[in-house]
Amino acid sequence: MTASSLHPQEVGRGCKAAEAATTTLHPDTLGTLCGLFRARVAASPDQVAYRQFDEARNTWVNFTWAQVAAEVLRWQAALAKEGLAPGDRVALMLKNSVEWVIFDQAALGLGLVTVPLYLDDRPDNAAYILDHADARLLLVEGKFQHKKLAEIAGSAHSLQRIVSLVAPENGLAPDLSARFAVAADWLAGAAGTPIPERHLSADLLASLVYTSGTTGRPKGVMLTHENLLWNAYYASQCADFGPRETFLSFLPMSHTLERTGGYYLPMLLGAEVAYARSIAHLAQDLQAIRPTILVSVPRIYERFHTRILDSLEKKGLAARLLFRLAVWVGWRRFERGQGRASWTPEQLLWPLLQKRVAGSVTEKLGGQLKMAISGGAALCPQIARVFVGLGVPIFQGYGLTEASPVVTVNRPWSNVPSSIGQPLPGVEVKIGEDDELLTRSRCLMRGYWKNEEATRAMIDAEGWLHTGDQARVDADGHYTIIGRIKDIIVLSNGEKVPPGDMESAILLDPLFEQVMVVGEGKPYLAALIILNEEHWQAFAASLNVDPRDPETLRNAKVVKALTRHVAHHLKHFPGYAQIRRLHPELKPWTVDEGLLTPTLKVRRNQVLDRYRAVVEAMYADFAR
Repeated sequence: MTASSLHPQEVGRGCKAAEAATTTLHPDTLGTLCGLFRARVAASPDQVAYRQFDEARNTWVNFTWAQVAAEVLRWQAALAKEGLAPGDRVALMLKNSVEWVIFDQAALGLGLVTVPLYLDDRPDNAAYILDHADARLLLVEGKFQHKKLAEIAGSAHSLQRIVSLVAPENGLAPDLSARFAVAADWLAGAAGTPIPERHLSADLLASLVYTSGTTGRPKGVMLTHENLLWNAYYASQCADFGPRETFLSFLPMSHTLERTGGYYLPMLLGAEVAYARSIAHLAQDLQAIRPTILVSVPRIYERFHTRILDSLEKKGLAARLLFRLAVWVGWRRFERGQGRASWTPEQLLWPLLQKRVAGSVTEKLGGQLKMAISGGAALCPQIARVFVGLGVPIFQGYGLTEASPVVTVNRPWSNVPSSIGQPLPGVEVKIGEDDELLTRSRCLMRGYWKNEEATRAMIDAEGWLHTGDQARVDADGHYTIIGRIKDIIVLSNGEKVPPGDMESAILLDPLFEQVMVVGEGKPYLAALIILNEEHWQAFAASLNVDPRDPETLRNAKVVKALTRHVAHHLKHFPGYAQIRRLHPELKPWTVDEGLLTPTLKVRRNQVLDRYRAVVEAMYADFAR
């Protein structure tokens, strides 16, 4: 199936605008996620629900709630013809799209359990998930999956059907061909199949979401309809969302933050969702869509921040000074608006600074942004300060898949950008032993699939979920993450160092693309660093060395200069929290190699395994 088979409306043509305010929907009356979908369709059938780019027609197209509902029925007929029973697992490996929503809603309405896979996940990881979940059906995107389909589906013994949105360009292996179907044919062949009526309850399992994790095999988080629906509802109470919000969706829908915050929440609000084409097209899509809500992980904001700094370097000293002034004055205005600072005379400069500096930044984000949500990892406070100072409304939150996922978030009326905000209404949070952040609510997972031992280790007898993150709380109830219990580095002298803060400080420099601080049980800290290739060219030129020669990265003068560069960004850290040795490289760590999670977090154990000899060499001098 392609997007065009849905008979979408071209943007600006034939769209029946919904003028009425958002219909209020409540989990008590909705019951399930499919109940939410049915209620939304009934409330606003002709309102635009989704927008995505049609490559064949080279235009953005719209889909109304009624159109999506009609497609859901077609997919339910095809799923019913497969003989799937309530509780059976069905997997999907798609990019963000209206097809993702259609498949999810079709499955949920039949009592099936959706298992989302990352589009660019490693084949061996996808194969493990399919087999572990006993998935009976897999929906894939197209050519990228076709090339690796034998590896992805080969060991999934329960997999009876593989459906692809597009036909394969080349033939498939015989054992796959028997199970393979192109969506258009599969749907047409099921026309007229009766759709069984299912009476579903809120505590029914809705999804198995496999955590990417930074160590070991992923675990299947069991989330119910109640878990996800209530988390979306609680999140909807944390801002004054208007009736005509537009979300731009680009964080993978396999990520629970995007699924709850960029799919179920907009459905609850009656908002429109536009699907970005790719990260590479994000700048153009922001201009085309002009979203009011953006949900992202810190890495996207970090990249945008780097581009701003690169642009300033080319403009000269005057532009850099004006930029710093705009951030400083804008931050003072923000703090005054939050009731934490008084008016000062320099704020009279804001109209000029907004026109000359801040406006160009907000316009690059579409010019209509009301909320830029950051979650999934810690956002560097300095980067948050820059964006907030320029008028970009960033709200950092915190969550984890096991909590569906949002636990805390900042509010427009109570925003401390360096914190993860305050608990959602209906969500309990407290600080336990070792400063561990604990949470309890109706959003907590049922447990880990086929892993009762891990479930008991995660959720205690009183129902508190142990996050593994260390936190503190201020007088106003804003929580701040201060470290990760398992990631704390303990040096041989007993000093404890949370590496995340140091890594965030180092990554403020555009010269550094990726970094991992090491030193467990060692006398001092060292770092593995991936350099930004473009900035490395300029840095090498400043040292009169050849950036193309692989041996240059092992040059003692170069390593010493890079170490000084790192030290500059760590000057505010304690003396024991300094980098004494580092190992630079140019080849980035990737998801495909298993060194990053699909959400771009460094898999510390896997990186350590890869560089074990290198790390030992950085401490060899001390040992002698």
